[in-house]
Amino acid sequence: MSFKIIVDSCCDLTPAQLHSGDFISVPLTIHVGDRAIVDGPCLDRGDLLYAMRQCPEAPHTACPSPAQYLDAFDCGAEELYVVTLSALLSGSHNAAAQARALWLEEHPEARVHVFNSCSASAGEVLVALKIQELAQRGLDFTTVVDQTSRYIQEMNTLFVLEDLDNLRKNGRLSKLQALVTSTLHIKLLLGSTPEGEICKKGQALSVKQAMTKMVAIMSADPGHAGKPLAIVHCNCLERAYHLRELAMKHCRFSEVLIGETGGISTVYANDGGVVAAY
Repeated sequence: MSFKIIVDSCCDLTPAQLHSGDFISVPLTIHVGDRAIVDGPCLDRGDLLYAMRQCPEAPHTACPSPAQYLDAFDCGAEELYVVTLSALLSGSHNAAAQARALWLEEHPEARVHVFNSCSASAGEVLVALKIQELAQRGLDFTTVVDQTSRYIQEMNTLFVLEDLDNLRKNGRLSKLQALVTSTLHIKLLLGSTPEGEICKKGQALSVKQAMTKMVAIMSADPGHAGKPLAIVHCNCLERAYHLRELAMKHCRFSEVLIGETGGISTVYANDGGVVAAY
């Protein structure tokens, strides 16, 4: 069976992965002041970071429309797997679900499943790669859906941000929490709940210390062994390498993948942010 994995642009696959032929990326849109920037491989991350620094207003994002997902569905593949960022953080999942319902009205025999990653960025990458692995092995549609759904339930996402301002401005972080961390120069170690909401996992006096705590959480989790670790960074490759070294020293991951933030992840991770999922 031919298949395609359709992801929203918060899924930070590398250019090589995107060009493998198995993936289709549906873009979200970023609004910075009067500018509307379509996310995608041609986005200039440096320009986006500069625009956000210069703009007094909070950047905000707009999810794809159902029509955009429908266009992606019309790719000729017999099996369609859709991966969206957390339904509690964006309307992307709802738009994809609406598109699926419309598609099935016209193609009642179609095989289409929409996965709520309950994550973003690096977490979406792992989900998309898991689907690719299972589908390439020739497993049937139902088995791919069941095993991927189980994988999402067991996945964990952690992140450390240099700058929490965009999260605060967009209502993802309480003003009090952002004020305290800014005033005391504390770096928060954040993560996702099983439902896909942002939660606090710890705090430290520096990003490096917070990443050390991140690895301590990973190593203490017996479920991490044998799994891949995905690290996505925003303009801080050295931090990503440092996190990889710590993980390789203290954990038992099967492999460590490193990628860069696309536009949507850049908005929320901001300059210097690091996201990890396993």
